[in-house]
Amino acid sequence: MSYSETTRSIQVTVEPRFLEDQSQPENHHYVWAYQVRIENHGAEAVQLLNRYWRITNANGLTQEVEGPGVVGEQPHLAPGESFVYTSGCPLPTASGIMQGRYEMQSDRGERFWIAIPAFSLDSPHEAVRIN
Repeated sequence: MSYSETTRSIQVTVEPRFLEDQSQPENHHYVWAYQVRIENHGAEAVQLLNRYWRITNANGLTQEVEGPGVVGEQPHLAPGESFVYTSGCPLPTASGIMQGRYEMQSDRGERFWIAIPAFSLDSPHEAVRIN
């Protein structure tokens, strides 16, 4: 499943997947990879400067992660260009939620935040609950 959100003509799409081979449910260790695609559908070039993530596990405990760039890069996207990267997230629970934002800067020097859509981290080890 993919999740997508557009802010100021910049589309962010995330596709998470559970990594069974890196997870150890018996030790409360669950790992996901997520691929992010950032597409510039606007008329001006932008650069990704910073990231902010809010990660919430199934117990409601939240971790915040912030810093420069993504996977060691601060990609510059001309109109029509995209940047794709893959990262990962370990949790002590069999499910969770991630959401965040990227700080961007236009070539004119304007800084602004774009949304990363909230996405679900689901594993086959989580019992399905009907609310």
